Amino acid sequence: MKFINIFTLILVVVGGLNWGLVGLFSFDLVAAVFGSRSGLARIIYVLVGLSASWQIMPLFSAIGRGEFAAGQNR
Repeated sequence: MKFINIFTLILVVVGGLNWGLVGLFSFDLVAAVFGSRSGLARIIYVLVGLSASWQIMPLFSAIGRGEFAAGQNR
């Protein structure tokens, strides 16, 4: 289970960086590397979306444990 959490988190970071590049410079890194209309680029986009969905579970789990409470754990 830990592997999938780390893997999906990496994909979410990659997706976030890609969107940052799109927003700042109108440059889509995934499309530049894999081709703008390629099936592989589409698979990468789908994996990033699924990874974001997967990362919702640890987020709600952390909220439920109170890990986001102000001043706690300091």
